[in-house]
Amino acid sequence: MSPFDIQRMLIDEFPLTFLLEVGFRATFAFVAVFLFLKSSGRRGIRQLSLFELVVILTLGSAAGDVSFYHDVPLLPVVMVFLTLLLLYRITVLIMTKSKKFESWIDGLPITVISEGLYELKAFEKLNMSSNELLMELRQQGVEHLGQVRLGLVETDGDISLYFYDDDGLRPGLSVLPLEHRTEFRKMPAAALYCCVSCGFVQQIEKDLGAHCPRCDHDIWARALKTRRCR
Repeated sequence: MSPFDIQRMLIDEFPLTFLLEVGFRATFAFVAVFLFLKSSGRRGIRQLSLFELVVILTLGSAAGDVSFYHDVPLLPVVMVFLTLLLLYRITVLIMTKSKKFESWIDGLPITVISEGLYELKAFEKLNMSSNELLMELRQQGVEHLGQVRLGLVETDGDISLYFYDDDGLRPGLSVLPLEHRTEFRKMPAAALYCCVSCGFVQQIEKDLGAHCPRCDHDIWARALKTRRCR
């Protein structure tokens, strides 16, 4: 084998007419995946649960194989698609009959913010750091946790937020990154401060430090109390 052989890199030993077969195979795979999603109903394209993601990845693998490999026949791939469609339909049917099974397949929403504070146990269930959550909050126009009455991570990974009205607004931890948020162990002035670990708000006097009574961390940031931009 010689390196940089243009014939080998472009089409190898296949005739140019094989490109027409590749085009047909790719069209077949496209139509098959489209028909699968069409047959699975709107639920299959509105959100992807773990089960649905597995189905889509399996479809993609089968579609890729039949598109590019000349020795992969079409009928077994059709059988793969029909089997996956049957499994999907059966699973969805069982989910409509059993809430317990549905929660096992799709999971349940997880509360990450409650009454302007982090739900500490939530991060043990989620593959998400507090920095990732703060990024999501900033993207939804949140400046500090005191604006948020309730925050949920949905089963599809999206974050749903419910806000206080102006009368219920409370002081809260800034969600800005560190370069825009100063943190302290010894306070420069008497004020309300928030624990950067859980969001707990506490009055701390000048030149004093404190351990958070909620999570025992000792790093604080100045509490904010601004209205959310609408």
